[in-house]
Amino acid sequence: MPKKFTFHGYALEELQKLPLDDFAKLLPARQRRSLVRGLTPMEKKLMEHIRRTRAAGGEGPIRTHCREMIVLPEMVGLKFAVHNGKEFIVVEVTPEMIGHRLGEFSQTRKKVIHGTPGIGATRSSMYIPLK
Repeated sequence: MPKKFTFHGYALEELQKLPLDDFAKLLPARQRRSLVRGLTPMEKKLMEHIRRTRAAGGEGPIRTHCREMIVLPEMVGLKFAVHNGKEFIVVEVTPEMIGHRLGEFSQTRKKVIHGTPGIGATRSSMYIPLK
């Protein structure tokens, strides 16, 4: 039997029914302060888009540049295409992501992969055998 998801003692269905003010009390200080101060205009626009998509039963990912948006319970199950500065990374929101920010799941830096050194890069590479 799979373990049922809970967030500070609340099941996902209970979290989705909670008003935003009550949900904010369950979050860590930084996220709580951000929600208590109110959503920015960009975050409000994203929330309207989320609610429209949820009502319409939309399939495709919601494209956004709003990396600082806190993952709320009503976002669970939706797909977001979060911009990382170069491209949009598709992120499927799971219950474990609640309370984190969208930008945490769309990395902005890649691992550096260096190529092989070219001719003349070292003293030994100056010698090139004829055959």
